[in-house]
Amino acid sequence: MTTKQKPHNNKVTGDDSQLVLASASPRRRELLAQIGLSPAIIVADIDETPQKREKPQPYAVRMAAEKALKTRNQNAETADKFILAGDTVVACGQRILPKTDDPATARTCLSLLSGRRHRVYGGIALISPDGHLHTRLVTSMVRFRTLGPDDIDNYIATDEWQGKAGGYAIQGMAAIFIQQISGSYSNIVGFSLFDIAAMLGGQGFDVMHMPDMT
Repeated sequence: MTTKQKPHNNKVTGDDSQLVLASASPRRRELLAQIGLSPAIIVADIDETPQKREKPQPYAVRMAAEKALKTRNQNAETADKFILAGDTVVACGQRILPKTDDPATARTCLSLLSGRRHRVYGGIALISPDGHLHTRLVTSMVRFRTLGPDDIDNYIATDEWQGKAGGYAIQGMAAIFIQQISGSYSNIVGFSLFDIAAMLGGQGFDVMHMPDMT
């Protein structure tokens, strides 16, 4: 990757013109707006097929990194900007649950999650203006209550599951299924805001004049 060197101690005070989000996710845009950020959006279309025997933790980081790198490599206007990307993976043990595109897949995922704990892995990738790639993995634990057939049928009828990792959206009706959360809630929605602010701050992008938390 061609890099442009920039002093690490330069500060950029939350300037949206310097930030690009490599994602089409409305949830990630809404989360960034929550902390006062409205980045430019450039959608990175990548192959999201897990590699053979790939575990969910490295998969989440790899997906985020590939989105960020593709955005930088294919869009010359991003060369001097911060590029932020993320990926959310719902896993039962070491099994990666898919993003659900049909009711049958959503039903299978919800049946697997019923009455058990699962992990949500958030991969975050940030390319700083000097061209360096920084990654982070965030882990949250979620416990579902036992779901009966009517619970699953009624949730399927909401259509909230469409395109969602693991077949549910915690910020919607699925909240009534969740007994316990350990870790970052915003990570489960789409981005850990604490870690986003920490990573940006560590590279000189001062979100709301926040201190460096890395």
